[in-house]
Amino acid sequence: MDKSLTKKTNVRTATAAVAVAPLRTELRQLPVPTVGADDGLLTVEACGLCGTDWDFYTRQRGAHLGPLILGHEIVGRVLAVGEGAARRWHIKTGDRIAVEEFLPCGQCELCKSGRPALCEATDSRSEKPFLRYGSTPVDVPPGLWGGFSEILYLHPRALVHHVPDDLSPDLATLFVPVSNGIRWVLKEGQLPRGGTAVIIGPGAHGLGCVVAAVEGGAKHVIAVSRSSGARLEAARALGAIPVAADRADVVATVREITNGEMADVIVDLAPGAPDTVETALALARKAATIILAASKRGKPVTGSLNDIVVRKELTVKGVRGRDYQSVEEALRLIASRRYPLERIRTHEFQLEQADQALRVQGERTDPSAIHVTVVP
Repeated sequence: MDKSLTKKTNVRTATAAVAVAPLRTELRQLPVPTVGADDGLLTVEACGLCGTDWDFYTRQRGAHLGPLILGHEIVGRVLAVGEGAARRWHIKTGDRIAVEEFLPCGQCELCKSGRPALCEATDSRSEKPFLRYGSTPVDVPPGLWGGFSEILYLHPRALVHHVPDDLSPDLATLFVPVSNGIRWVLKEGQLPRGGTAVIIGPGAHGLGCVVAAVEGGAKHVIAVSRSSGARLEAARALGAIPVAADRADVVATVREITNGEMADVIVDLAPGAPDTVETALALARKAATIILAASKRGKPVTGSLNDIVVRKELTVKGVRGRDYQSVEEALRLIASRRYPLERIRTHEFQLEQADQALRVQGERTDPSAIHVTVVP
């Protein structure tokens, strides 16, 4: 171990908001580890929130894990890095980087095929021991496994990406929803140029899908929400046609917009809402692709799903996360400033306000909230 690297940082402890019980975090001082040849430390500048954080915060997931530091949409500056890690990641002290949540093994077939989220070594749904930012307990050394902390431990298996210095950290945290959109709509969905994409559920990830579809050359991008509000207005600003389900017949509206051709790709991002799967099937043209990107939390989907899939020859795919290249593309797209992505980033909280941030994101107490960030 090269203790001089830790001495250079002059940091012995880091403040973190640790989720200790359902709906409760507490600020704790955690020791900062010594950096070795193959790992590093990150000074966290901003961390975005998503639905997964809410699930762990409420203990709908991970109740058995114990206290942990949430947050996995992480952007910051390299505080210290070992020589081997610096060569492997092509980074140096002071660089601004984005860190994905995955800590994959890099050797299994899933890793080699570009599906790190499914690697058993980093899958938070695995029954085996795993490592993953935002869902690894603090009692797993060195403890600094989440973005709701002043400092993040950079594990040797971390997936990191350079962020331009002129791109603000809070805007850069959108690399997760935008890269998910790129993979889900363009790579898995194979949206044809001049085609139609329907995005059901325009939260942060849904709006990332809107951006990807517009960037991919779609003729029509249609964003569907249960009601009008900030999310549909943001979708409009990003290039989508907004449709509020409480004010219009969604299927009839899409039929009218597309002159009866319907959608080539439909992305369902509505958690816990099985009825949106039926809507997606109704919106699909023959040979379309439906992307299921949200858990229905055990609720059954009714209707003649098999018959519709067979009759229309539909492709139905489940998706989780993104591939490395999609993040690179997302960061370039964000940095290009071709889209008003500040419409997605709506709220910012300090580390001591972590509970408030999580409630705004998860309980939707503020209808204007879309993408919330915590700034340590």
